Amino acid sequence: MSAKNTIKSYSLNSFYHLYNRGVEKRLIFLDEQDYNVFQSYLETYLLPKELDQLNTLLENGNPKEKDTARKLLRLNNFSDQIKLLAYCLMPNHFHFLIHQKEADSIDRFSNSLFTRYSMYFNKKYKRVGPLFQDIYKAVLVQSEEQLLWLSRYIHRNPKDLLQGSPLQSYKHSSYPEYLETRNRGWVKPEEILSYFKSPYKDFIEGHEPEPESLYPLLLE
Repeated sequence: MSAKNTIKSYSLNSFYHLYNRGVEKRLIFLDEQDYNVFQSYLETYLLPKELDQLNTLLENGNPKEKDTARKLLRLNNFSDQIKLLAYCLMPNHFHFLIHQKEADSIDRFSNSLFTRYSMYFNKKYKRVGPLFQDIYKAVLVQSEEQLLWLSRYIHRNPKDLLQGSPLQSYKHSSYPEYLETRNRGWVKPEEILSYFKSPYKDFIEGHEPEPESLYPLLLE
């Protein structure tokens, strides 16, 4: 029998909560470089390729620049298929809130991202075998209430880890984009922020309990 939220039958033009943890709940980010590399992969896959610049390097660059340009041109790109609304990377797991355009966009994006990061991690730490626990989990977001509260859940994930430090001090989530203290073009907060007349920060850092409608979306 398949584990909860592992059956990959997706709808086009829909929102999903993606999440997974390390195999045997092991750490998947051991230092700042790991977090930064993972986020650099997100940037590469989610920002449009600068084709003119890459082709110029391919024609006129030095050997190292040409090699880099070839690799980037070969990489998959999902800028017109995947919109990353919110994310949080934790030491042993991650959360994404994603809008996909086509029914198979998430599957292709996830396979590219997680395979690439696993190869980086295994090479760096001289290990073999799977890094993540089974296949990633995905659950369909079915209402505006779920969409908004899921963004809150994701951005509050580091609260215990921070031990009293402010949530906005956590660099490995999209919360700074929502506070407009950082602008990464591959994070798209506009859709969720459009629901709020009062500051989004008040919603995130308030004490209102989560609605029961959120529970089916969470990491089991």
